[in-house]
Amino acid sequence: MSEVVLIQGDGIGPEISEAVVAILKAAGADITWVPATAGMTAYEQSGNPLPDDTITLIDKHRYALKGPLTTPVGKGFRSINVGLRQRFQLYANIRPAKRFVGVHTPFPKVDLVMFRENTQGLYSGIERWANEAKTHAESIAVVTREASEDIIRAAFDYARQNSRRRVTLVHKANILKLTTGLFLDVGREISAQYPEIEFEDIIIDNMAMQMVIRPERFDVVVTTNLFGDILSDLASGLVGGLGLTGSANIGRHHAIFEAVHGSAPDIAGQGKANPTALLLSAVMMLEHLGQVDCARRIEAAVHRALADKIICTPDVGGKGTTATYADAVIQLL
Repeated sequence: MSEVVLIQGDGIGPEISEAVVAILKAAGADITWVPATAGMTAYEQSGNPLPDDTITLIDKHRYALKGPLTTPVGKGFRSINVGLRQRFQLYANIRPAKRFVGVHTPFPKVDLVMFRENTQGLYSGIERWANEAKTHAESIAVVTREASEDIIRAAFDYARQNSRRRVTLVHKANILKLTTGLFLDVGREISAQYPEIEFEDIIIDNMAMQMVIRPERFDVVVTTNLFGDILSDLASGLVGGLGLTGSANIGRHHAIFEAVHGSAPDIAGQGKANPTALLLSAVMMLEHLGQVDCARRIEAAVHRALADKIICTPDVGGKGTTATYADAVIQLL
């Protein structure tokens, strides 16, 4: 039995979390849920968007499944997602993007996995005003050899373990010569230790263009924090949107699995929310916990359910609700 901290999240978070919990129970997942709060819900309850009790529970149980959290734009508290990744040193953000039969997209052959360094870069949180008038702001991007080695080796290990043919490293070393230059140097060094896997490097702007021209040529992609944030959302767009892609944040001792889409308060409580992203994040969690057979059954049921527009949610062209979709997945297990 695995004990997993469950943070339902804000907005549509509670309803998609309930759907996912019901599906995992029906699939026979060997999990005991430990409830916790974070984000705007926690802030409104206690004045703290990341309560100490939540930190303690994640530290104790090591694994968490998290719904979407609201982050104030331009003011208020910092992103709780970023805070959790840095607090537990969740250095690898892993985002698969694979085409679903029945979901319309002009890219029928996409099957890539994005590895994003998750703790450094421009998201290190080192910002300051450079003058008293606050007309000059500065932000420092941090890239270290250790963190680069961790994420790049994780990408190559994944490629080897899953019979993937190529690792593509994305950088801007022609301009950011020290930071992404270091990242590229480490990639070249590590690639030599995996001779059976093809290695290539691509500059970020070219990568963005190539992903919307020939996305099927990419297999495993590894990059720095900001570039990975942008490209992983782009990859989700290739297969139908953020509502259809799972996400894992992996560290040496802890792992948090989350839906990366927004909390969508405008549709909360209306039964329109698609739980697929959180469900596929839970599938990644089951794989991480060694419950692979259960994960495969759920994944297969999701692929079949998404082909039925009667039961699917409106975001994928369906006429159903969160509940009809969850019920259909359960019936298809």
